[in-house]
Amino acid sequence: MKQKVKACLTILMLLASIFPFVSVQAEETDPIYERIQQSGELVVGLSADYGPYEFHAEVDGKDKIVGFDVSIAEKIAKDMGVKLKIEELGFDALLGALKTGKIDMVISGMSITEERLKEVDFSDPYYIVKQKVLVRKDDAEKFKSTADFNGIPVGAQKQTTQEDLAKNEMTGSEVTSLQKVPDLINNLINQKIDAVVLEEPIAEAYVQQSDNVAIAPVEFEQGEKVTAIAISKNTPVLKQHVNESIAEINDQDLLDGYLKDANKLMFQEDQTFFQKYLPYYLSGAKYTILLAFVGVLFGMIVGSLLALMKLSKNKLLRFLAIAYIEYVRGTPLLVQIFIVYFGTGVLGLDLSKLVAGCIAVSLNSGAYVAEIVRAGINAVNKGQTEAARSLGMNQKEAMRYIVFPQAIKNILPALGNEFVTIIKESSVVSVIGVSELIFQTGVVQGASFKPFLPYVIVSLIYFVMTFCISRLLGLAERRLGVND
Repeated sequence: MKQKVKACLTILMLLASIFPFVSVQAEETDPIYERIQQSGELVVGLSADYGPYEFHAEVDGKDKIVGFDVSIAEKIAKDMGVKLKIEELGFDALLGALKTGKIDMVISGMSITEERLKEVDFSDPYYIVKQKVLVRKDDAEKFKSTADFNGIPVGAQKQTTQEDLAKNEMTGSEVTSLQKVPDLINNLINQKIDAVVLEEPIAEAYVQQSDNVAIAPVEFEQGEKVTAIAISKNTPVLKQHVNESIAEINDQDLLDGYLKDANKLMFQEDQTFFQKYLPYYLSGAKYTILLAFVGVLFGMIVGSLLALMKLSKNKLLRFLAIAYIEYVRGTPLLVQIFIVYFGTGVLGLDLSKLVAGCIAVSLNSGAYVAEIVRAGINAVNKGQTEAARSLGMNQKEAMRYIVFPQAIKNILPALGNEFVTIIKESSVVSVIGVSELIFQTGVVQGASFKPFLPYVIVSLIYFVMTFCISRLLGLAERRLGVND
């Protein structure tokens, strides 16, 4: 009996000695860090239209995302012994991508707020910057304090510290919140708004690049912004490694060097505007046409199936088709893109930005094409179907060989319009970082500090594409008419 007790005590002592070790081990690891080490890759999300934090520049003849945030990301990846991968997204999509596992962390000039702390965790601060008010040069002496903005339209980037300052400290101001800083500057120069709240490095960059703007002598009570790295909650090991890298950056004053390198790249003037940025537009046009082609092609397949389901005598098939068509046509394409991109991540499917964009555009187009195809089928005289049945064809054969070919000819103009529409509406996928025309225009805006010219150029590119496609479709219609 005593031997059994001693044996039990020995086992308990062993368990007691093991459990603390297990507990410590659990505290010293997390799934995100393990995934980074296993893949050998640190995926960092950012919005590269915010120089000198992050922006596009030509380095050694190649387009590259640079900036002092990128230098910090490179330092962290190097310290962790892994490669750095940059995922470029719209600023609004960064936290969603972090929470759904699309990226491992956000390094994009993001400040710590109470709302964000509810959703994600933050590293130690790596940069503290003052907030400034950018105005037109003629108004530089007009605004001297936050009290001078009563009834004045003021711009700020959406979901940022600057937006909070504009609403809370610039009493009585009419705040306009936009996603991209170049769009705010465009509104300022064109007198849509009278001031923009910006971080000091950003404001100084625009002053250096434009004679039309100046920094007003306005001081905020809460004007210092603490910038940190956003990471997922319950990632103690990852946070520890990030904080160690930040501590080393601060101790060795590496950030000053990162800022100097970023400023050099921001203001390099070795090429003309078109020499420097034409490749961005060509790349954007390629992706825009690809999105439109894939959208219409698969939209035609999905739409045809939905049209046949809606015309079916089966009540369940009709209900499913009607429900899908009404839901898709009744919700914005932007929402559908977010659902496909982030929703698939929740389900464990790791779709690329381009694939997610193509799927969302195709599913959206399918709902509209369904109604086009249904109308084309109904436009075919019922006598055609009756004649086919009298010749011994069944319902499926009559639809395939007699009705559908005639319906295609009827709906060709409407399908052409759908193609043109998708070319323009595909610009929405820029929010998840697909490099189509509007996305590349934002890149050019951020890199060139020219808020208006890039949009003039992209409007001409859209016009050329849609005009050429319309003419080609018109030619196809005339040839079909000759065949008649």
